[in-house]
Amino acid sequence: MIDQIAPADFAKWLTDVATAHPTRQAVLLDVREPHELQSASVGSSTANPAYRLVTIPMSLVPLRLAELNPEQPTACLCHHGVRSMQVARFLASRGFADVVNIAGGIDAWATQVDPSIGWYQG
Repeated sequence: MIDQIAPADFAKWLTDVATAHPTRQAVLLDVREPHELQSASVGSSTANPAYRLVTIPMSLVPLRLAELNPEQPTACLCHHGVRSMQVARFLASRGFADVVNIAGGIDAWATQVDPSIGWYQG
């Protein structure tokens, strides 16, 4: 079972991760396509050393799995939360023990956390 967190709870998740794993930096894995990243990006509006932003399109995650560390807590993000949930399940099946999905994706992030990142269709 993959936990889902609301974008508004991401900061609390980061705090919980830092408390539970003080030597492990969290990863925010954005699995959207490059053209989607140009439309709206958490990385462009959030400078937070508590996590590292990694962008890998969903279709390339299996090929680029070695770029991710199963020991690092990982939060997956996409446009609405569907693709990122699939990636979170895939990661869990590959031994990632601390993986969550950001419910509602970047669309919910723009509503709950930072409206300046914008919305887009597609």
